[in-house]
Amino acid sequence: MSRRRLALWLLGLGVLLAVLAVAASLWLRGPQVDVIEVQRAPLVRTLQFSARVATLSRVDIGSTVTGRVAQVRVSEGAEVREGDVLVQLEDSEWRAALAQAEAGEAQARARLAGLRSSGRSASDAALSQADATLRATRSAFERARQLKAQGFYSDAQLDEARRALDVAQAQQRSARAQVQANADTGTDIAQAQAQLDVARAASVAARSRLAQAQLLAPTQARVLVRAVEPGQIVQPGKALLSLALAGPTQLVAQVDERFLEQLRTGQQASVVADAFSGQRFVARVLSIAPAVDAQRGAIEVKFALAGAPPTFLREDMTLSVEVETGRRDNALVLPQSALRPLDADAKAAAGTAGALTTPVDGPKKQMAGEVRDVLVVESGRAQLRTVHLGLHTLGAVEVLDGLAEGAQVLLRSGGADGTLQPGQRVRAQPVAWASAAAGSPGNGARPEDAGSAMSNAMGR
Repeated sequence: MSRRRLALWLLGLGVLLAVLAVAASLWLRGPQVDVIEVQRAPLVRTLQFSARVATLSRVDIGSTVTGRVAQVRVSEGAEVREGDVLVQLEDSEWRAALAQAEAGEAQARARLAGLRSSGRSASDAALSQADATLRATRSAFERARQLKAQGFYSDAQLDEARRALDVAQAQQRSARAQVQANADTGTDIAQAQAQLDVARAASVAARSRLAQAQLLAPTQARVLVRAVEPGQIVQPGKALLSLALAGPTQLVAQVDERFLEQLRTGQQASVVADAFSGQRFVARVLSIAPAVDAQRGAIEVKFALAGAPPTFLREDMTLSVEVETGRRDNALVLPQSALRPLDADAKAAAGTAGALTTPVDGPKKQMAGEVRDVLVVESGRAQLRTVHLGLHTLGAVEVLDGLAEGAQVLLRSGGADGTLQPGQRVRAQPVAWASAAAGSPGNGARPEDAGSAMSNAMGR
């Protein structure tokens, strides 16, 4: 073998040995994996869903009588005040009925007044006349009896005087009864008063029926729907106008019951309409329905506006609402992509020991929440750590216990770590994770911030 060939052979052998040495070194150091560093940052969780505009109260206006529409005095969108005439029905027949009832009332009133004045005077005069007649006939009877005793009158003449006395007494009783009837508590007055009451009731009924020819606004309101035109025949029970009564404007949303646990009254919400995307306004959760709609699996949530309603709001307008359901101003934040299923041993420990504990401002504090596993890089090896989680968003999660700030956590999607086992050597490759953790930013958060707001989206 020539020297040249020997030199080339030795050179190739050296290169091969160098490559093998590098490969062995890399094998001993383990595969390269993507890791992120746990850091503190603000964390916000929001819910997004659709809502509609609804006034505090909405009523339908209809006629209580059958009739023909003479006038419709309002149009859709008109603002009305209490007592304003909305619809006028033809009322000539009802006006005539009222005039007739009022005439009957006047007649009954005149009869009662007559009984109390001229009728009472006539009955008093008749009684006085009956008293005088009775006195005269009684005197005539006494003379006739004396003359009969003296033999000057016959029995027939005495009987005639007695009959005259009986007639005078009967006339007196009749006259006295008439006086009593014409007294304030007498039967004639009572009967006349009853007739007057009947006539008054008829007038009230006729007046009420005439009033029903006008459909009035019950209070200050806005006309939403007009379903009546002049000349139309209307009947009771049919809605002619729909009014939104004046009052606080509310937003009503149907929220999937899966998110009920996140909602609380008083939570702040950011609201925007599709047609006015540049004009956001603020609302707050006013109430949460006590029952779930079984048909839709949703619960009704009402919102009150924080200030005056925007002028562009319309009844039943659809809006996008974003409710802040959780906030941590300074939390240990970890991407969701770093979490792994809890292994069997950790599950057993969590089930028997309950919540994990960790020093919080000195003493240990019991925590409640989800328990998961992560792989961390320590001394060049992948180590399994069980962590206790708090606030969740779509892209990130709050770490309550199990990790310290600055710990290097493996991402499930980074490199070959999907097959890594605890204790295996690895080479950590730090990656930026702010954008991966951002998810759907909300409330003006910047995606480049590690703690930017994450949203649980409920599609519109």
